[in-house]
Amino acid sequence: MEQIIQLTNRAIEAAIAGGKKIIEVYASSDFNIQVKEDYTPVTIADQLAHDEILERLKCTNLPVLSEEGIHLDYSERKNWNNFWLVDPLDGTKEFIKRNDEFTVNIALIQDNKSIAGVIYAPITGELYVGIQGIGAFKLFHPKEDCTFNVMQLSGIKLPEKKTTDEFVVAISRSHMNRATETFIETLRKEHSAVKVVNKGSSLKICMVAEGTADIYPKIGTTMEWDTAAGHAIVRAAGKNIICPDTNAELTYNKEDLRNPNFMVR
Repeated sequence: MEQIIQLTNRAIEAAIAGGKKIIEVYASSDFNIQVKEDYTPVTIADQLAHDEILERLKCTNLPVLSEEGIHLDYSERKNWNNFWLVDPLDGTKEFIKRNDEFTVNIALIQDNKSIAGVIYAPITGELYVGIQGIGAFKLFHPKEDCTFNVMQLSGIKLPEKKTTDEFVVAISRSHMNRATETFIETLRKEHSAVKVVNKGSSLKICMVAEGTADIYPKIGTTMEWDTAAGHAIVRAAGKNIICPDTNAELTYNKEDLRNPNFMVR
């Protein structure tokens, strides 16, 4: 466990450093926006954060699978027992809209499961960290030398006590669809008061981990790097990400890096 904590400390450092690169671009007037082959946007901030994170993780000698990196063929990846799964800037659309709802996501994957995760929202200064078997914590405006021990001593242990009787549903700010609307309609029949909250990036998973949302349904396409860090955090908080079709939790380093539909609760 001590080794996992040390690796998590390195991920915290990398996430905060990557966040600094994102802030620098966010303060500029030119994001250098381009469109990738999958028709999703990418900015210079995505790439700068990617480069910074890889540099910080290099000393761990673990392979890195990053959204903005080279995606090796499954024939090589399938032999990875431990690796980093990274989204240098989750919520690029929110970044471009300048609504502050974007994050840096770093997960430690072991035997296809996310066992430790770091999510950092550089503009709001929210840092979420979770380690399986220990717990999940949230800290505002961490210092550059922040560690998991600091999170435990000074952060907020998740989940926090719920303060509302409403059943809160977190949904995407930029990726709403009819299937999700239908699911919410079903929830309204099951609960006397349902509140829907729109949120960008992996912050929806963080809402469930901290207890400010009861469920985050995702019916649509996501990638492994979108969920891995949040999965570790939400599991450490006593919750999970489940595929409703199989009732199994998400796994990682699949041949197809796309996630199935899932529920965070």
